[in-house]
Amino acid sequence: MKLPRLDYGGSGTPLYFLHANGYPPACYRPLLTKLAEQYHVFAFIQRPLLPNTAPADLEDWTPLSDDLLETLDGEETPVICAGHSMGATVLLRAALRAPEKFRAIVLIDPVLFLPSVIFLWNSLRALGLAEKVHPLIRAARSRRRSFDDLERLYNSYRRKPIFRYLDDRALRACVEGMTCPSEGKYRLCYSPEWETRIYATNIGGDMDLWRGLPNLRPPALILRGAETNVFRKSAARRVQRLQPRLQLNTLEKSTHLLPFEQPEELAHRIFSFLKESL
Repeated sequence: MKLPRLDYGGSGTPLYFLHANGYPPACYRPLLTKLAEQYHVFAFIQRPLLPNTAPADLEDWTPLSDDLLETLDGEETPVICAGHSMGATVLLRAALRAPEKFRAIVLIDPVLFLPSVIFLWNSLRALGLAEKVHPLIRAARSRRRSFDDLERLYNSYRRKPIFRYLDDRALRACVEGMTCPSEGKYRLCYSPEWETRIYATNIGGDMDLWRGLPNLRPPALILRGAETNVFRKSAARRVQRLQPRLQLNTLEKSTHLLPFEQPEELAHRIFSFLKESL
């Protein structure tokens, strides 16, 4: 399916962005507006945010990469593309399958686990235990959907440890980006059903990424948080062994949410990488 896109301004060479699970493009406004100082920035709206899409139809994340490649068929390629978390993994798979479509890629804390973790996850799925032990699935299923007041939601999030490195501006952008007006209140734009399905269908089919990494052709930069619980040091070391041409930067005092925590630093590192690589 072709993905709609949002225009975040700028001029010149286009730079396309793919969001994470649970975080619509508007959450990234501080980063995207900074990137627009040197590029014309567009953010794709991925399948979980589109109407008339069914979470149950998704068995793994491959269709999300299919969506990206189908969308790029209508663009002047090769393109510069960046993605965060789920978006980074979707982008990496697309670049491995159709390298001619990508001029350069930026992967921000991709969801990429070691083969041993993939084996364990598939074993748990075979036993019917995976969704019971995945902590993010339990959290997504119980997530509150409707809110009377965004200020109260902001104050609640301000106290959560997961958002400890976000400044007030970034946290407000996240709160506003996660929610949509609905009947005089606000609701989550990203449904818990889709968020849960994305968590349930990742990891298991990712051995293709490890097999493909030695043959990755587009220039690539990975940005990871020093305190991330997703793209861990062990996975980063394996990636660099398999693809030594790939650049990898680790940002201190940052987690898996580093696009929200350090948007200006991320933008500067992306600018430097693209200047060197293109």
